[in-house]
Amino acid sequence: MSSRERQSAAKVRLIAASDRDRAAIEKAGIEDLAVFLDGDAHAQPILRNAFPLIAVAFSEASEADLRHALIALRRLGTVPEIPVQRLDAKNGAEMCALIRSLAEGGVGRLSRFSASVASELAMLRREREVMLENYRALEDAFQARNWEPVAETFGHDPHVDPKDEGIGQLLSSAHVEQLLPVSSQGVAGVALHLHSVPKDGAELVVTLSYVESREGVAEWSVPASKLVADWNFFSLPRACGGGQKTLRLRVSSTGPEVVGLSLGFPIASERYTARSEVAHPDLDLRPLAFRVFTGLPGVRPTRMPNMIAPTDLLDGQFIEDYRLAPDLLSRIVDVSVTPVVPEFQTVRFLEHEHAVVCHPLKSGISAGAVSRAVEPGTISFSASAVIDHPQGAPAAVSFLLAPANSNARSEVAELVRKGTAKPTAFFSGWREVGPDRSVSINIHMDEPVRAPMDLMILSRAVTDSVDFSWLKVSGFRLVKQSGEALNARR
Repeated sequence: MSSRERQSAAKVRLIAASDRDRAAIEKAGIEDLAVFLDGDAHAQPILRNAFPLIAVAFSEASEADLRHALIALRRLGTVPEIPVQRLDAKNGAEMCALIRSLAEGGVGRLSRFSASVASELAMLRREREVMLENYRALEDAFQARNWEPVAETFGHDPHVDPKDEGIGQLLSSAHVEQLLPVSSQGVAGVALHLHSVPKDGAELVVTLSYVESREGVAEWSVPASKLVADWNFFSLPRACGGGQKTLRLRVSSTGPEVVGLSLGFPIASERYTARSEVAHPDLDLRPLAFRVFTGLPGVRPTRMPNMIAPTDLLDGQFIEDYRLAPDLLSRIVDVSVTPVVPEFQTVRFLEHEHAVVCHPLKSGISAGAVSRAVEPGTISFSASAVIDHPQGAPAAVSFLLAPANSNARSEVAELVRKGTAKPTAFFSGWREVGPDRSVSINIHMDEPVRAPMDLMILSRAVTDSVDFSWLKVSGFRLVKQSGEALNARR
């Protein structure tokens, strides 16, 4: 058999050799079975149609080149350790003939069979991916109900009871949860009805998650300027897929203004009534006014005045959204660092509003600290602030999170002295606030905090006057990853 015929018959190269021995390998007649490697250890070898089982060398220099090249092969992770066989140039022809008989015998047949199996598996994988894409397209088409882009699958119409007191204050101090009595399969968005929307100074926070796995789906943080006193459609970038699960909707708000979230008609099933961690008479056997839509994601349903995209996708995250309890805020202590001795109490807790007042002074920083307010796993912290007097002078407000074992007053003193917080603390930066409208202050951590932290609320003057500058901070909202999520990250 000629060299060309043997090369066409060989499908996989099973021998590794150095470029120095190319002439000797060709003379021995096994060049069609060999892959030639460069001696540079940093060069990545090309192993197309090659699976070296043995390396041969005719000299010490060739053996050294091969050992350097095999170091690069180890980085691939899928190639086993390759033994190096030293051959003598005098009897190299006999040894190469023995190697050829082994390579073209049982080992060769086994390698060719493995190569054919690998090709079949790659082909099956491509066919499987095509089938899954086709199945997904058919599934989306059936979920769209006769090719309609979006269809309503369930809804509760709003109902105004003469005895309603409104749940606006409940949204700002806690949250309202609603189970959706439909399967999550194909859900592309949810609509909520609002009977009143403030002009400014409020933000509606809506979170969608799975009940069974506690995984988050998406979160919408919507300022009042983007809401309407009607149905508001909260869309998803991709319809819910996978297994059929139960969806939970959680609604809260920030800011001093009240968002008028509508309730529906009373229903018999307590499981699907709206619930909150704080008791409220209007939630007795009544659900939220909502509608659930399936179909093509990113398409606004007809007769919907707006469509709101998520501000954060929570796919695969285990999250917990909670507010600071009033009894925790009531333990706030004054840790101000200022040369001015005030004649009035600058830091105090407003029990009837679940808010904190931190009045700035003409110099230094007024500060209040709440010990161990931030729990481990917290990834973001937010609240709203406003000057609670129509003639109040503007002020600057900020948050500082420090380790629970630190000295709160020294943390504030560091900020006064250097203008920056210590490396172990999280600082939100200063935000100017006036009496005309509230502002939101946010802290987003790159990773969840690992230990409890103290919360410090800071204020300082921005003008020469601090008259009536009653700075009120409320709506303390934290988002925390649960222990399951932290374990998954590790």
